[in-house]
Amino acid sequence: MTRNIYIQKNYFSNSNKTKYFVSIFVLSLLLSGCNLNDKSSSKPKNQSVHTPPAANDDFFQEIGQKIGLDFTHSIGADHLGNIVESVGGGAAFLDYDQDGYIDIFACSGTWIEGFSKSEKPRKLPGNRLYRNLQDGTFEDVTKKAGVGGSYYSMGVTVGDFNNDGYPDIYVSNNGPNLLYKNNGNGTFTDVTKRAKVGGGKECSVGVVWFDFDKDGLLDLYVGNYLNFDPEYKYYYTPDGFPGPLAYDSQADILYHNKGDGTFEDVTKKMGIVDIDGRAMGVGAADYDDDGFVDIYVANDHTVNYLWHNNQGKGFTDRGVMSGTGFSQAGEATVSMSVDFADYNGDEKLDMFVSDDNYCSLYENLGNGLFSDNSYASGIAVASGQFVGWSSSFLDYDNDGDADIFKTNGELKHLYGQEDQLFENIENGKFKDVSVERGEYFREEYVGRGACLGDYDNDGDIDIYIVNLNDPGMFLRNNKGNQNNWLTLNLVGNQSNRDGIGSRIKLMAGGKVQTAQKKSTSGYLSQNDSRVHFGLMKNAVVEKIEIKWPSGKFQVLENIKANQILTVKEPK
Repeated sequence: MTRNIYIQKNYFSNSNKTKYFVSIFVLSLLLSGCNLNDKSSSKPKNQSVHTPPAANDDFFQEIGQKIGLDFTHSIGADHLGNIVESVGGGAAFLDYDQDGYIDIFACSGTWIEGFSKSEKPRKLPGNRLYRNLQDGTFEDVTKKAGVGGSYYSMGVTVGDFNNDGYPDIYVSNNGPNLLYKNNGNGTFTDVTKRAKVGGGKECSVGVVWFDFDKDGLLDLYVGNYLNFDPEYKYYYTPDGFPGPLAYDSQADILYHNKGDGTFEDVTKKMGIVDIDGRAMGVGAADYDDDGFVDIYVANDHTVNYLWHNNQGKGFTDRGVMSGTGFSQAGEATVSMSVDFADYNGDEKLDMFVSDDNYCSLYENLGNGLFSDNSYASGIAVASGQFVGWSSSFLDYDNDGDADIFKTNGELKHLYGQEDQLFENIENGKFKDVSVERGEYFREEYVGRGACLGDYDNDGDIDIYIVNLNDPGMFLRNNKGNQNNWLTLNLVGNQSNRDGIGSRIKLMAGGKVQTAQKKSTSGYLSQNDSRVHFGLMKNAVVEKIEIKWPSGKFQVLENIKANQILTVKEPK
């Protein structure tokens, strides 16, 4: 048995979370009092000017501004006036400096001449990178890291494309996209032109890293939206502006990583023929467990794609034949995002697709077939009055099953809607517990992208949300770690260094959990790259089985709960 394990201490256990924050606050007052007359004193390096608030009685507590997350998304105009502006932005949790704490990259639109129907602002809005200071707060390091600039950005996906141990950032834009290479010293370099992954004038939305041919290098799928014409005026739309079907679609692109810092467009070569898709969210997972990662594309108003990976030699669309191309009502909905998890514990990856209607919870029946259980599960009725955008599976209460978080917001107006949290109550059923889990869920926002992860390493999942043309929101999880947990940080060797595509089976207390390491999750966003498992009250995990993309099989046994483990692929 191979065990390459690094244990990271739990600095924020639930029992001492409040005491820690209060102690820090008191200490800061004492220190400031001692230096009232010392004008020469300066703030120590990396000490935050912010203080995390003490935990309240809510399960999820909104604390974004108080911990230094001052990001505000912009549509680049005074009012919402076209379909591209309505797409919104995403965000990613990533540990860009590899210090063991996840940071945040957030995407914004900006003012563009000839596109934005308003005067140019004095300061152009743009994307932001926030560094986690390890004390529950963040600092803006956008300029220092070299990832600033004004782009009309939509989504972000993070992956170590050159296997150097540092995560790189790919940003999808309305216009040429961006690939930021991580220099390993806290800065990034724009290598888009050299890498040949910028595209052209496409409006790129959903993007995802994955290794489709299992050569140990991450490839890239870029979902493109539509050919927007800002001068198009021959329409009558009492509901704001023309929808997606008023414009021609744009074909998606598949880039193959050549291993020399460049990529090759292999879209046609691999059989991906996107005739009329208008891509929104894009995700990748091995839904049939054949060892090769497949692609799901959530299209706006048109049939969704399920690109089955034919052993790395090509792709075949099985959306319609698998039962995932349309909703349960047989409609091509305004599909927004997709995520994968085994929500019913049968060791097969299921899917959740959010849309402007009743959403789709696709149960994996095996043999390449799915059944939409949105109505039977209790999700459809609760979702019907909302427009769903980013949706991700998570075990928010660490009870060992997959719950669902969903952002909501109007399509064509800056009208807010409440976000939702669906708790898995087993037997294929979910319950909307939103208002029971925090005051935040009583407020209305124009939600778009969201990323989920354990930002303070205390063992439960926190959430960062991007709202259209509004400040972002950060939900700290105050109570999830009342149950036990385990988090795995996979490091590939022969496989891609991120271990994306790895299949994990965890056994604890007689229960089996199945998961896959992914990059993009939800709408335009990416969750914490570490794989999180809730364990209820189990103090020990009896066995973990990992099937790496290379085909290597690894077994870990008798692993203590409540720790973060870095597991390296055997050589």
